[in-house]
Order: sequence, then structure tokens, then C-alpha cells
Amino acid sequence: MSFLDRAHSVAEPGYNRWLVPPAALAVHLSIGSIYAYSVFNAPLNAHGGWSLLAIGWIFSIALAVLGASAAIFGKWVERVGPRMTMFTSAVCFCGGFLLAAVGYYTKQLWLIYLGNGVLGGIGLGLGYISPVSTLIKWFPDRPGVATGMAIMGFGGAALVAAPLFVSLMNYYGGGVPAQGIGATFVTMAIAYFIFMMFGVFTVRVPPPGWKPVGWVPKTTENRMITTANVDADTAIRTPQFWLLFAILFLNVTAGIGVLGQASVMIQEMFSAAAVGERAAVTAAAAGGFVGLLSLFNMGGRFLWSSLSDKIGRKNTYFTFFALGAVLYFLVPYTGRIGSVELFVVGFAIILTMYGGGFATIPAYLRDLFGTYQVGAIHGRLLLAWSLAAVVGPFLVNFIRQTQIESGIPPAQAYSTTMYIMAGLLVVGFICNLMVRPVNPRFHRIPTTDTEQTPLLPTGTSTTSNR
Repeated sequence: MSFLDRAHSVAEPGYNRWLVPPAALAVHLSIGSIYAYSVFNAPLNAHGGWSLLAIGWIFSIALAVLGASAAIFGKWVERVGPRMTMFTSAVCFCGGFLLAAVGYYTKQLWLIYLGNGVLGGIGLGLGYISPVSTLIKWFPDRPGVATGMAIMGFGGAALVAAPLFVSLMNYYGGGVPAQGIGATFVTMAIAYFIFMMFGVFTVRVPPPGWKPVGWVPKTTENRMITTANVDADTAIRTPQFWLLFAILFLNVTAGIGVLGQASVMIQEMFSAAAVGERAAVTAAAAGGFVGLLSLFNMGGRFLWSSLSDKIGRKNTYFTFFALGAVLYFLVPYTGRIGSVELFVVGFAIILTMYGGGFATIPAYLRDLFGTYQVGAIHGRLLLAWSLAAVVGPFLVNFIRQTQIESGIPPAQAYSTTMYIMAGLLVVGFICNLMVRPVNPRFHRIPTTDTEQTPLLPTGTSTTSNR
């Protein structure tokens, strides 16, 4: 197993760095299938008699463990390198499917919690941060483009996984999805493991001192991009880390609550009682709306992170918060005038910025803290995602329910929520405004070549920079 060690995964001369994005995608397209897990909810309910509320905890546990494992194992990820981490991610994520299959056949829900929730969640956390950290090191000249390619895969994986899961359940169950869940779990465990192994065997780390030919760090052009390094333990003592924590939390809170309630929201805001029978949004159309949002969520991850290489990470987040606040504020107006077209366009743009926030934050961290332990720092920051995954849906669902119980028609029950979301984004704008370069007193002075090797002379490269 020594080939998994970091020392054995250093790129040999002639290695093409553009092989790393496909390796990262192989992992993110696999673990991102967690976003499609809801297709198992109804069949699991029919099979085991468990309530949908109880089944829903599988997804919640997985996301919570994702953030926790990314934070806990972040420094280990940086130490052992991407091969070992991605291999461990594959073992945990795919092993989680196998354990969940045992839970399915024995009708033990706690085993499914332990499999897809805990063990799978550890695989999610490790598989999420390791490829991103590696890409940042390979693409110091285009970190936004690089991270966008990988994280786009995580956001768009459900578009492939959802219909695949449904087809397999029907195939194995003879048209009865509840009878095909176990075999589907086993099949996906094997398929995802093979797919993730492509990433394990393909990925490499750059040799010490490597950089793209002709690339010069923009230290004098942009003070927000540093060539210094801050380690993970020191980073969490800086105000910049906590400002970015708040920025990610606020951006995700605003988007994830709406994403989870999108189908119900558009049907209630444009119901027959609100806009008339002919203009009402049907359940089928609402499903199409959710699929459309997924596409924009995925596309925004690459679009905005790539654009951030041109306009800067800080300006990108200024755009997210300013434009997002305006769009959230206008959402109730689209309902009052009965314009479902404006409603859909507004939320499509909002979801590009929701996805773009995930893809841009690793490059923002790299700009401020350097590349030395950026994966570990990113892992700790992902706790903001776990927190937002609880707060966002709670805000939308709780306020909606409170409004309806007070006698407000369902079509108008989201107005207060949208104004609150706009307010959260204004706070995010202020937090982003306060971000400054990290004080040099926090910079780490490397003591060994393995920690940080001086850059090679301009134009020197030990591997291909194609």
C-alpha cells in the first residue's frame, strides 16, 4: 500500500497537470450523489415502515459528519496527500453503501444511519477537501477555474445519480422500488469504488518548488493574494478566518433553505387561489423548476469561480451579496404580480451564486492563507456549511409555518422569509468588506523542504504545465 503515500505520488517529469481535474471530478461526481439521496426516502418508508422524518435524518447526519470530518482530518489530509485521502474516502463512502444494504435487508434503520450517514459522511468530508487542496497547488495561476471544475461535479452529481438510482431500484425490484434498494446500494458501492479508484491512480502532487512556466505571483498587483503561508492552527486565530466563516455561512443559509423548499414554494406562491387556475404551477412544473435550479447551481460553481480569477475573490462575493439581496427582496413582488417567469429567473441567478460561493471559497482561502495547509483550513471552514444546512431550512420552514398558522395565505407566507434572507446577505456584504490581508505576524516560516520549498526560477518546470 506504499503507493498511496505522499512520497510515492509526487508527479514525475512530463506529468500533465490537466489530468488532476478529471481525477478530482471522479471523486466529486461520486460523493456528490448524496444530493440525490431523497429518491430513496419513499421506498425506504414502504420497505421498513420508518417515517419520512426518521429517514430524513440519514441525509442530515451525512452532511453534519461531512463538515466534522473535514475539520478533524484536515491536517491529516495535508500530511498524507491526495492518494491516501481519496482512497480512504472511497473505502468509507462505498463501505457506507454496503453497511446500509445490511441495514436494509435486516430492517435496522440505525445501520443505515451508521452506513450512509456516519461512515459515508466521513467519506464525503475527506473526498470533498482533498481534490480541492491538490488542484489549488497545481493551478496557482488559475485557482478559481481549478476548484470550480471539481466542485461543479459535486453540485451536479445528483443530475446523474437520481435517475440512475431510480432506474436501478425499478430494475432490481421488478418495478417495485422498495424491493430493489439493497441491490442498488451494493451496485453503487462497487461502481463508485471503481470510479473513485480512477482518481486515486491518476492524481499526483506537484514536486517541491514547482510552478507553471512564466507564472509570477501577483504580490505587487494585488495585496489580497499572498505568497506567504499560514498553518491551519494559526489560521483559526485570525479575524480573516472567522469573517470567511461568516461569509460562507450567510451565503449558504440564504440558498440552501430555498433549495430544499423550492418545489413547495413555487406551487404555493403561484397556486390557483393566488394566480388563477390557468396560470397555476403544477407539481410536474415544480419538479422541472427544481431540476433547473440544480443546473444553475452546478453551472454557477464553474462560472463564478472562473470569473473570480479575473475580478478577484472579494469582488465576486460583493456581487453575490449585493445582487442576491436585491433579488431576494424582489421575490415577493414577483408573486404579487403573478410573474412566474421573473420568479424563475431570479432564483436561477440566486442559485448560481449559491453554488459559486462553494467553489470560490477555497481560492479565497488560498489567497489569504497560502497553499501550505489550505486543505485543512478549508475543512475547518466547512463547519459553516454544516451549520447553515440546519439554520437555512429551519428559517424557511419555521417562518412559513408560523405565517400560515397566523392566517396569512400560503402564497404570501414567504415574504418575511425573503426579506430576512436579503438582510442576511447585507450582513455578508459587510463581513466581506471587512476582509483584509492577513497580518504578517501570522505567517509561517517554513523549517523543512517538505513544508515549503522556495520557488524555482521563473520559467523552470519539472512537469508539464499544459
